[in-house]
Amino acid sequence: MASRSLSRVFSALLEKLKYSEFSESDLRKIEEEFLLLLVENDVALEVAESLLHQLTSRLSQLKVPRLSDKEKTAYEELRRLLTEVFEKPPQLSIEKDLEKLADSYGRPLSVVFLGPNGHGKTTTVAKLAYRFSSKGYRVVIAAADTFRAGAIEQLRELAERAGAELVSMGYGADPAAVAYEAYMYSARRGADLLLVDTAGRMHTRKNLMEEMRKIVRVLSPRYRIFVGDALVGNDAVDQARKFFEEVGFDGSILTKFDADTKGGVALSIVYITSRPILYVGTGQRLQDLAEFDYRRYLEEILPSPY
Repeated sequence: MASRSLSRVFSALLEKLKYSEFSESDLRKIEEEFLLLLVENDVALEVAESLLHQLTSRLSQLKVPRLSDKEKTAYEELRRLLTEVFEKPPQLSIEKDLEKLADSYGRPLSVVFLGPNGHGKTTTVAKLAYRFSSKGYRVVIAAADTFRAGAIEQLRELAERAGAELVSMGYGADPAAVAYEAYMYSARRGADLLLVDTAGRMHTRKNLMEEMRKIVRVLSPRYRIFVGDALVGNDAVDQARKFFEEVGFDGSILTKFDADTKGGVALSIVYITSRPILYVGTGQRLQDLAEFDYRRYLEEILPSPY
């Protein structure tokens, strides 16, 4: 994984708290000093403000002996606070749902992917298709981006490489109709998993969001997943907020996570949406997709000083 510069900010914060008296005036100054540093490392402003305020509020209420290890106390409180952010959302797993598919949800389990163009949505669909087809599941992909030039051809090639079947109705077709036809096709063929690729043309946001809502209404998918590019920083957070407010989603996938040297995007998206990150992109190959481990992520951004 890439080195996260957010870890240096947290290390500096702990060092500062080490010599603090945990008084309200000291803690307020520290909040002001570190707010911008967190924002510069892709922690959304509202998230940075809230986390700093919660941390200093907790520290100000502690009865800390004069000669105690304040850095350790501050580390434990910050670690507890960040852990709460990632443990608050429901813990979801496509893997586990597929294992109990026949008993719980019927066939196929459907997943709709949301997010702006250029964030790696189509490639991520193919990576998930490869992940599950490699495990013996029968996977169908719906080409519901019927607007972007070359989208269907790109998806057809990726689906073939991933060992999945593709359902397409051509350019200009109603995306919701494509999703429904793909679902019926999957049911007839006994497919296990249906992955629906969608458009993401943000310059026609109102129409796009209505299109996404229509797909969700028609398909009633088990999962709605937002796909964001970790390298675009707070732009990814802003897009996640827009899709979450207007369409809603159950979890996120962050692409290019291995190249994200700052580290604040994952923290911000989970904090703002209260929805988990399910997977992260770790490279360009179809097999370069990993389940997100928040404990490992916390070790990266908040390494223990002990």
